[in-house]
Amino acid sequence: MKKILIALLVTTFLFTTDLYCCTSAIFTGKATPDGRPLMWKHRDTGEENNRIEYFKGEKYNFLALMNSPDHLQEAWTGTNNAGFSIMNTASYNLKDDDVKASLMDKEGVVMFKALGTCATLRDFEKMLDKYPRPIGVEANFGVIDARGGAAYYEVNNNSWKKIDVNDPTLAPQGYLVYTNHSYTGRKDDGMGYIRYTAADNIIKNRIACAGDITPEWIFEKLSRSFYHPVLGLDLVKDNELLQKGNGWFIDQDFIPRKSSTASIVLSGVKPGEDPLNTVMWTILGYPPVSVAVPLMVKAGENQPAWMLKSEDSDNALMCDMALVLKHKVFPIKRGNGNKYMNFNLLYNPNLNGYMQILQPLESYLIRESDTFIENTRNKAYDQKIFDEFYAGLFHEIQAVYEALN
Repeated sequence: MKKILIALLVTTFLFTTDLYCCTSAIFTGKATPDGRPLMWKHRDTGEENNRIEYFKGEKYNFLALMNSPDHLQEAWTGTNNAGFSIMNTASYNLKDDDVKASLMDKEGVVMFKALGTCATLRDFEKMLDKYPRPIGVEANFGVIDARGGAAYYEVNNNSWKKIDVNDPTLAPQGYLVYTNHSYTGRKDDGMGYIRYTAADNIIKNRIACAGDITPEWIFEKLSRSFYHPVLGLDLVKDNELLQKGNGWFIDQDFIPRKSSTASIVLSGVKPGEDPLNTVMWTILGYPPVSVAVPLMVKAGENQPAWMLKSEDSDNALMCDMALVLKHKVFPIKRGNGNKYMNFNLLYNPNLNGYMQILQPLESYLIRESDTFIENTRNKAYDQKIFDEFYAGLFHEIQAVYEALN
């Protein structure tokens, strides 16, 4: 039956895609083993080169995910030294006006301003109230702060509504998933419903069985999930079936897609803890062929060079290394060929797919990072210790990518 479904998919698929969209979730301490909140953004956009940059804002300094070629004051996820973290997903069922397109798509501008001026959810709400109209957005903004706040804000050009993840009537299990529609928007309008169902099903099953959501689990089970709830297939679990063909599949409605350019988990703090203990776990590039690196605002401008703009280009070396592998997975340029992925390169019965080779590396990186984070928690920043830590991580990363490339 599944083989028939694959054949039908290949022959009847509509090649439409919501390119400029994302998949996200916020988890309160209720759903995490250490009681600290987590906020996940899996970014989809037309610019595949992403990097990290450190900024000195109006009131607060912050780390932000950027489009590499852009020299604009835009942030696409970030956290500041007050413990305020923000992300967004595009919404397609909130806009209620005819504001022209040239005045829209200002989400990155709004988040850049918020990171530089806000410390709490209440600060963000005040900013939205005072923001000049039209705001230039149709989006869901996810926010966590160092005081235990965790919420989504559904925002259009003229108004906003708060969806509190700490409200047990809205999020009884301590989490909410958002893709590219808003709960208070026009019913059945918008996009991302299949990705929403996939993410929600995966999370719901995990909480029912274990109840401990961690950054490592999010990256492995969500950022690299090839589960398709409509088809009832998981390309990882059903890989042997896929090999009865030639290992290729259509890239449509999975959480990771060709348009996926980064995946970030912001690990917050409990009320009363030092906001500088917030960690921005960051995957640059197509997530199935990249690995997670922990970044901290407390390091200031001294972030690992391979996550920042390089000396030779506007791109980050980490993203460049991942994109070499991504382009092998999506090698066909002509016609509709760019809609197809060579899944055999990502995962296969021979255990030599990119995901299979990189998974032990990422597990090692996270283990080493967890130890480092705990050992430096609540301690003053020591550049030598941080430099040695990141040098050790990059030594391991570089060795694996050189072998793969």
